[in-house]
Amino acid sequence: MAFGGLGGGREQPMAEMNVIPLVDIMLVLLVIFIITAPVLTHAVKVDLPQASSAPNETTPDTITLAIDAAGRLYWNDAPMEYDALQDRLAKLVRIDPETEVHLRAEKTTPYDNVARVLAAGRNAGIVRLGFVMEPERRN
Repeated sequence: MAFGGLGGGREQPMAEMNVIPLVDIMLVLLVIFIITAPVLTHAVKVDLPQASSAPNETTPDTITLAIDAAGRLYWNDAPMEYDALQDRLAKLVRIDPETEVHLRAEKTTPYDNVARVLAAGRNAGIVRLGFVMEPERRN
């Protein structure tokens, strides 16, 4: 018998490995990956609602950080250097851990400058950081 049978006088185990089931499984996995790969790379387009919130009341102990289009940093409208920001924020956190910081940045401000301020606030321990924006204009 060419294919081997149940008792056809062949007592030895087969020396060849049957790879057909392995190939079948690999082909099924390949088809699954081909189908799911495009789904994972595309983001879901969501139409987010536009809403304006009520104005936040600014208290005297609120710190306002502003970044202009040129990347200059201001602490309560007084110019300051980025290098001194983290130390100054850390001193505020030691005095009052609930210190609130408002960040204002122009539209054309490079994101690198905003990220530096956010990182300094995070490293200093600021937990209340808000972004200040102009309210929506209604025509």
